[in-house]
Amino acid sequence: MQEILLLEDDEALNRGITLTLQKAGYQVTSAFTLAQARTCFENGTFALVISDITLPDGTGLDFGAQVRRAGSTYLIYLTALDSEADIVNGYDTGADDYITKPFSLMVLVSKVNALMRRLDSQGEKNQVMTSGVFTVHLGEMKVYRDGQELVLSKKELQLLVYLWENAGRILSKEKILDYIWDSQGQFVDDNTVAVNISRLKNKLETDEISNVRGLGYLWTGKVTKN
Repeated sequence: MQEILLLEDDEALNRGITLTLQKAGYQVTSAFTLAQARTCFENGTFALVISDITLPDGTGLDFGAQVRRAGSTYLIYLTALDSEADIVNGYDTGADDYITKPFSLMVLVSKVNALMRRLDSQGEKNQVMTSGVFTVHLGEMKVYRDGQELVLSKKELQLLVYLWENAGRILSKEKILDYIWDSQGQFVDDNTVAVNISRLKNKLETDEISNVRGLGYLWTGKVTKN
């Protein structure tokens, strides 16, 4: 669960934002002053900081600059300061987004979700998946067998990764079509999955892709992620 640090001195608003983000699946640490926020930030690990700017003990811009210097934590300013100069100052300190009050809680959640998806995507790009003699480097989208690169089409590689992500579980033809082809609005026929599975098995020279008659396909080997 991704953890968010919320710095907002208005107690009612702080509570409302916290509850909304918690319902969206996030863990939230609340702070009401700069001093509290700095202590929390120095002692915790946060994926995102949401900070007001006008605070009882200083400006959130200083805290935002501290957040940006510390690393790759995302930063959103949430403030009543809505002049062009204020917004420019906010982005100049390294903010990923600048939201002015009043605002919609649903819009805030949407923006938070977008940043978290970006974070997840960056993490996935650095991952390496391994199953027996096979290795997939997700960032490079390359597949290796015993250290030798295999030449797969984009669809074959997507199919392999999908099977690995669901290793040991049967994936129906319909699920595979929806995930790899239909979701992109592409026209496919009834043999598309079977043909691509066959090609993939031949290129990998493996029997670890099993056809469960009438149900679908599964990868029978053990898969690990690093």
